[in-house]
Amino acid sequence: MANGFRYRATICLTSLVALFVSLYLHLWKVGRIGTLACAGGGCETVQTSRWASFLGIDVALIGALGYGAIFLVSLAGLEPRWRDTGWPTAVLMILIYSAVLFTLWLKYAELVLLRSFCPWCLVSTVAIALCAVMVTLDGRRLRARPGRAAPARVAL
Repeated sequence: MANGFRYRATICLTSLVALFVSLYLHLWKVGRIGTLACAGGGCETVQTSRWASFLGIDVALIGALGYGAIFLVSLAGLEPRWRDTGWPTAVLMILIYSAVLFTLWLKYAELVLLRSFCPWCLVSTVAIALCAVMVTLDGRRLRARPGRAAPARVAL
């Protein structure tokens, strides 16, 4: 199995798991799921705080949309015709690195400002960190291939 497939498949699977977690949190927020599976109440503290929305949009919904986009692009990047092309990796870099910055902001709010902890949010944090490592490795793989178009470098 080629590394390119492995990197993008890991991103695909990881983003799918995080997508389901984000949907779960959003559905709880809008009242479609009755209780949060969380010990200690940290999830509810985080989910009902002022930090649980960004520009009036539920952060879990933003996560679900973001992870959905990451999932779809990484899935497309698994197609044999696009496996060694740079565009999926370039798009994934933009999506994932932006999400890393957003996640850092949210983790700061959760841990420092709210002094709380949500295990579901940790799942998302680990997922986006793993995606960031995989997309970085995929970018390096593409740049190292002679005669192949490498993804554009993303400066954030």
